[in-house]
Amino acid sequence: MKQKLEEETILFISIVKWVILSLIVGSLVGLSTALFIITLNEFTLYIHEGWTYYYLLIPVALLASTWFVQKFAPNAKGHGTEKVIEALHKQSGYIAPLVAPIKLIATILTLIFGGSAGKEGPCAQIGAALASSFASLLKLNRQDRKKLVICGISAGFAAVFGTPIAGSLFGVEVLFVGTLLYDVLLPSFIAGITAHQVASKLGVTYFYNPLKQLPPFTENYLFKIIIAGLFFGLCSFCLIESLKFGEKLSERFKINSYYKNMLAGVVLVILALIFSSKYLGLGLTPIEQCLRGKRADFWDFPLKIIFTALTLNFGGSGGIVTPIFFIGSTAGSAFAPWLHMNPATAAAIGMVSVLAGCANAPIAASIMAIELFGPTIAPYASIAAVISFLITGHRSVFPSQILSMKKSSSIDVLLGQEIDDVKTSYHPSEGKILKRWFK
Repeated sequence: MKQKLEEETILFISIVKWVILSLIVGSLVGLSTALFIITLNEFTLYIHEGWTYYYLLIPVALLASTWFVQKFAPNAKGHGTEKVIEALHKQSGYIAPLVAPIKLIATILTLIFGGSAGKEGPCAQIGAALASSFASLLKLNRQDRKKLVICGISAGFAAVFGTPIAGSLFGVEVLFVGTLLYDVLLPSFIAGITAHQVASKLGVTYFYNPLKQLPPFTENYLFKIIIAGLFFGLCSFCLIESLKFGEKLSERFKINSYYKNMLAGVVLVILALIFSSKYLGLGLTPIEQCLRGKRADFWDFPLKIIFTALTLNFGGSGGIVTPIFFIGSTAGSAFAPWLHMNPATAAAIGMVSVLAGCANAPIAASIMAIELFGPTIAPYASIAAVISFLITGHRSVFPSQILSMKKSSSIDVLLGQEIDDVKTSYHPSEGKILKRWFK
């Protein structure tokens, strides 16, 4: 009896400890996220209303962003969520305090002048940096530091998109492919919900678009959803491989990084002048238009992939999830007529399915669909998201994710390594079948 009481007492103290810590982290991240988003919105409004061809300064913006990061916080380079995942796996969650302010400055410079990136990566990285600094202040051990940093990721994601449950799950799902970190669920949920509430109270607004007129779930519609899931998985594949190609292309240019980034900025300006400036920046307006039923063109999502790969591999600072939303929603909207689907429904399913495929986070993506578009979309979005997750294969926009599952029993992969290092092989019997099919 005494032993049972001691166990319950320890568990009670642990719960109280993590409730308090996650409330503090959630509040800090909600405050920082609100500061970032409001500052970004004000600067964007000022620049874009004052000058139609604001994006002519993209080369200067990429140069300035690169200089700030290289000079003060090299770990703030690229899209933030990947750097946080890397820090958790390789540095026990330690993130230099300077990462937060430098990431904020570099991302604002990138986005207000038209760099194609997102706002969630910086919020996750800023939140993780604040959580790491707080853990250092309290002199927490390595395990507790990592848990607190995961709370920072969850809180940043929840506060930036207005999806507290999906954001909380994203933080515990994105580190390992195929594993949920149950020991971080409680603090992650509390941090995510708190951050969302704080950001909302400070004036951050969110886009919600509940879909009401959805068709009944029939065998015919199920077939359409399966086809859509396969298509969105291929879109995820294209984005991931394009980002890898952009990284290799950047490495091949053996010139000063400032010149290289300015050259990429000039290419982005030329592309914007040829095609459209809607592929620049966050691209929120095209996303919202697709989710309200406007038809997208088939070249919208490939062009966004190109703009994003150039920005993030040539000095731009920002996240990857907002471009994923653009790619998924425009791909769904453009693909809808082929399957005789409602464009808004297809755009919503595409948005979360491409996220599931690119980030290997089908559960968080499915919950996000419910939070943004209402519960009636749940059966459609969840099936498409899981199919997209599977068909994307053993790859990710976050190369530091650790692989902890095989996506098919017919594929041999070494588990426990970073997904970017994974080499796949096939069983002999399956190899013979494939050869027979493709003779």
